[in-house]
Amino acid sequence: MSLLAVDDLDVRHGLLQAVKGVGFALEKGETLALIGANGAGKTTLLRAIAGAHRPAGGRVLLDGADVTAMPAHRRAAMGIALVPEGRRLFAQMTVEENLLLARSAGRRGRWTVEAVMEAFPNLRDRRKARAGSLSGGEQQATAIGRALMTNPDVLLLDEVSLGLSPLAVDRVYASLQGLIASGTTIILVEQDLKRALAVADRVICMLEGWSVLEARARDVTREQVTDAYFGLRRGAAA
Repeated sequence: MSLLAVDDLDVRHGLLQAVKGVGFALEKGETLALIGANGAGKTTLLRAIAGAHRPAGGRVLLDGADVTAMPAHRRAAMGIALVPEGRRLFAQMTVEENLLLARSAGRRGRWTVEAVMEAFPNLRDRRKARAGSLSGGEQQATAIGRALMTNPDVLLLDEVSLGLSPLAVDRVYASLQGLIASGTTIILVEQDLKRALAVADRVICMLEGWSVLEARARDVTREQVTDAYFGLRRGAAA
């Protein structure tokens, strides 16, 4: 049984259908990269999986349980954690306070404040600093660490590298490599194709709400992804 299954999911913003019949299954320890142009439906899909946006049709299954009608806080308690685009930290709270706040999800596991500091060493000296005073890379690390503090089964990461300096992106991805190596199950939305293909087991390219390409990352070519990204082909790679 798959850890996470998305079955024929439709998601709307009013009259606009932002996600159109998307389906896939994710195994434990797998990393899936979602790519596509702005407006392709990637963020809406993540929010629907997390419970922040209720779908108009289809299902979301977590470890076989149908969570489609559950609100976000119940999904968090069951093991789905979202790191949203823009990070959305509590700016006047410290790094440590932001992390501790996530414990309210109530899941037991290996992720503690100290474990987050080990995963993101650049936060260790900043743990008492207010989140609003952090650099972009430090804020992203804090946002990911806050999600990990819920001890999720599935970690959803939206636009990890957006707005970060190249050095900050390098640091965040170095930490992500550690999470992936430890068996964390991840869905990653990323505009940087090279980085996405480097860390993912599989890739899905979305176009105008549709999944137009799904392939193993090691098998797909940059040209195939580029063609799908711009709507020059539809279909799946082997």
